[in-house]
Amino acid sequence: MQRAASNLMMAFLISALLCSAQTAERAGGHPTGLEIMQAVDRVRNPAQPFKMTLGLVEYVNGKERNRSGLIVYARQDPASLQFNNLVRYSEPRRDAGKLVLFKGINLWFYDPASETSVRISPQQRLLGQASEGDVLAVNLARDYTANIVGEESLQDADRQNRECWHLDLIAATPDAIYGRIEYWVERSTDRPIKAKFYADSGRLLKIAYYHKYQQQLGDARPMETILIDGVNQNLATIIDNSDYQPRELPDSWFQRDYLPRLRPE
Repeated sequence: MQRAASNLMMAFLISALLCSAQTAERAGGHPTGLEIMQAVDRVRNPAQPFKMTLGLVEYVNGKERNRSGLIVYARQDPASLQFNNLVRYSEPRRDAGKLVLFKGINLWFYDPASETSVRISPQQRLLGQASEGDVLAVNLARDYTANIVGEESLQDADRQNRECWHLDLIAATPDAIYGRIEYWVERSTDRPIKAKFYADSGRLLKIAYYHKYQQQLGDARPMETILIDGVNQNLATIIDNSDYQPRELPDSWFQRDYLPRLRPE
């Protein structure tokens, strides 16, 4: 009886010490994985509904092969905290006017030539190493469980050393575009520096570098993303962000049935 009481008291003390250590860790300036990703999301996505312009260029062995232009309209849903996205193709001319709607777990592609919308995967290839999911505003803190792997010093896209948190992100909702992502976040600024994206099989799909930070809609945001193929490093795609603007976005823009009537500027 005394041994059982002693074991119970020991278990209580261990539990109390663990809780105290976790509280002290947060209070002492060591954030949790969730807190880091919440800060990253604030860097990646403006808080208000917004519009941005994207330019994509695919390179093979350092030479340009293809390019594309997109306009992205995004607004966070107050109930789910996920972002609704409407993507309009602006170039090349043959693709101008095509639309992609991302709402919840559904991604729809609309072609005005056929006036039909079909469901597609967020991992469907857009251009080069860029998939549809790579150009969408998403809530990483909501969609993934983030575990801190450690603290690392690594070189960014400009070969500057950055002191980073290294996180392992595991999909936690059906909305998550990738099953697993490794993320490196600069400790002093909460800026994403590097990421690795993996297929459900565990195969490395691509490596991303985020840089050229500029003040846009209230925060410094990465204006360029470099995507490198996970197998062949001679295959790369650069995504340039520009022209962030606050926009009032009506509910109708994020309804599949409204896509044939949509006439965004």
